[in-house]
Amino acid sequence: MIQITHRIAIDEKEIEESFVRSSGPGGQNVNKVETAVQLRFDARRSPSLPDDVSVRLQKLAGSRLTLDGVIIIIAQTHRSQERNRAEALERLVEMIREAAKPPPPKRRPTKPTKGSQERRLESKGKRAVTKRLRSERPE
Repeated sequence: MIQITHRIAIDEKEIEESFVRSSGPGGQNVNKVETAVQLRFDARRSPSLPDDVSVRLQKLAGSRLTLDGVIIIIAQTHRSQERNRAEALERLVEMIREAAKPPPPKRRPTKPTKGSQERRLESKGKRAVTKRLRSERPE
């Protein structure tokens, strides 16, 4: 079990890993060793995730989400397969943690207090008087 939060844990069987060759420079190593990791996690059908977390996770995934609700994370920055596996898993865990946070409550609009309205009008009046006095030219 992979612990995400104190109430969410994911079974390792829900995560599917496949290894492919990394792209980019790297010499002979890149041509013969499959170091890149392609991690797949079915966010839509996961029994470990509550429904609200699953919905938020699918929104967070964006272009990494397939039409079937599977999140695909590709890690290929490191030269070793183990480090790429750890990075891909950490990115998935971080994404689920972010989705597990409840959305902030909606802002309730408030009206300015009577006192603040009066202070605002008073300062506007003073400013208007100052400007009027400046514009008057004694001849």
